[in-house]
Amino acid sequence: MRFDNQVVMITGAAGSLGKAVAAGFAAGGARLALADVSEAVLQQAYPGTADTRLLLPANLLDSASAQNAVNAAMQKFGRLDALCNIAGGFAMGTPVHATAAADWQKMQDINVGTLLNAVRAAVPAMLAGGGGKIVNVGAGAGQKGVAQMGAYSASKSAVIRITEAMAGELREQNINVNCVLPSIIDTPPNRAAMPDADPKKWVAPGDLAAVITFLCSEQARAVHGVALPVVGLS
Repeated sequence: MRFDNQVVMITGAAGSLGKAVAAGFAAGGARLALADVSEAVLQQAYPGTADTRLLLPANLLDSASAQNAVNAAMQKFGRLDALCNIAGGFAMGTPVHATAAADWQKMQDINVGTLLNAVRAAVPAMLAGGGGKIVNVGAGAGQKGVAQMGAYSASKSAVIRITEAMAGELREQNINVNCVLPSIIDTPPNRAAMPDADPKKWVAPGDLAAVITFLCSEQARAVHGVALPVVGLS
């Protein structure tokens, strides 16, 4: 798939999945606006310089910071064709009745708040440019509640519902909004957290990235509001 001259913004760009998504788009000729929490983590993930990419330190929990990141991307590249909302997080929890309000809110903030701030900033730019693609990252746990994961499950369920709502709102304006639902992604933190598991059954970041790039491609122009499971053998 080719993305020549297209501009793709990736949040959570310095993480394992973010880097895989960036590599997939770069291979297709895209120009990249890469957002993450600090210049240091971005420089570590993307050393050196390139005219085809822009590093965007941004706190996506803050709407002004998200808007500044989109503004910087528009100033450099003049357009925004796709947004991949990779930023987010996971934490095992406690039973719902024992989950502190702050812990519940933390999952909502990092998985829903970051997404909302990103789309609030990016969608007007896409509308002004005549359309675009948005891919969010949900989770299998967002389809069915899981014990000890109530806060996480609820946050990822919200991602799915937001995706569906946005797809209905924006499809007539040439913006496709979809989400992927990975099971366990094969990352160093997940391997460390689950040393007895078999990572061969998990989803490789590159495989999930291939699905995300497809959903941002012209070949997926008829796909709206899909919550696509990507589960490997898990």
